[in-house]
Amino acid sequence: MTTPAAPSAGSSRSAESVLEDAVRRGVVPGGIVARGRDPRPVPVGVHGIRGADGTPWRGDEIVRIQSMSKAILAVAALRLVEHGALGLDSPVAPWMPELAAPRVLRRPDAPLTDTVATDVPLTLRHLLTCTSGYGMALTPSPLQDAMRKAGLEAGALPWPMDADVFVGALAALPLVGQPGARWRYHHSFSLLGVLISRVTGTSTGEHLRTDLLDPLGMVDTAHRVPTGQEHRLPPALGEEDGALVEREPAGGGPLTGPAPHDVSHEELVSTAADYLRFLTALRDGALLTPAHLALMTTDQVPAAAKDPDGFFPGFWETTGWGMGVCTVTAGAHRGRWGWSGGYGTDVFVDPDGSVGLLLTQLEMGERIGPLLEAFQKS
Repeated sequence: MTTPAAPSAGSSRSAESVLEDAVRRGVVPGGIVARGRDPRPVPVGVHGIRGADGTPWRGDEIVRIQSMSKAILAVAALRLVEHGALGLDSPVAPWMPELAAPRVLRRPDAPLTDTVATDVPLTLRHLLTCTSGYGMALTPSPLQDAMRKAGLEAGALPWPMDADVFVGALAALPLVGQPGARWRYHHSFSLLGVLISRVTGTSTGEHLRTDLLDPLGMVDTAHRVPTGQEHRLPPALGEEDGALVEREPAGGGPLTGPAPHDVSHEELVSTAADYLRFLTALRDGALLTPAHLALMTTDQVPAAAKDPDGFFPGFWETTGWGMGVCTVTAGAHRGRWGWSGGYGTDVFVDPDGSVGLLLTQLEMGERIGPLLEAFQKS
């Protein structure tokens, strides 16, 4: 494993101007942007909602990357495959007996008792491709109600339970479809975090630290903000009635301080420098074999599993899902891969190796959508 060279300046003007324009128009107070083959992070604007009186972005902020964590978990799991500790198509039940015999709803909106047995065992491949049968329920149904009551709805906050309790609570509910038959977002990767922990015999955070983070010099990436570095965490922002509001304070919130329990099923915080190290090492073949990198970054979801009701409208028209990242399947950026996070973060790698990174701390929604779209076009 090699550590990428320090990012160089240049190639970020168009992407930088996109973020600068969004700050000027008051869409976001500020953020970090990077664009190019080996880009340098560029800070723009300020933290928080106090306008020009806010703390300027410096570029070394520790931010909530949320679903951008999925790529890191996917790499960790595929490296376990390469080391012989796991098989892509081997059942996960030896490590996760809670998932040995789940029931499957006859249809997504069926009563929770209207189920059948699984046809095939749940495997690592199902988790990596979000086809495990577990995931977000976006349309009203008994399953959606049950997930909400159990505290299993996906959201900005960490799961309100430890890793083992999370697995048990999810396993108590039926699958939305047979393993491999329906794509559903998010929960498969929380299960993947627990699987990594159980296979390695340590917390997922510790395994990531030993296998990926320390060797790459990713000193600020973890499940929690490192002790003594809380001052580098900007506030998390949302929107209410057209105005910005603070969801979590600067230097505070649920991702600071000691973890209350095993958080192997939760998402990470990181920095622009750390994530660029990870991304360029992955791009350059330093983390996975070419075969596994190709699996990760090309569409792995069968056409029949791409349920239009399973995600946001139009997603599957130009987008596929690999393992921890999406891939662009049509249009000017075909072959691009990457993903975003729920607090306004986004990353991609183009077929020519050019990288894009955008870090804000504004929750996903209509306000930030045009900024992300413009960034993707930069």
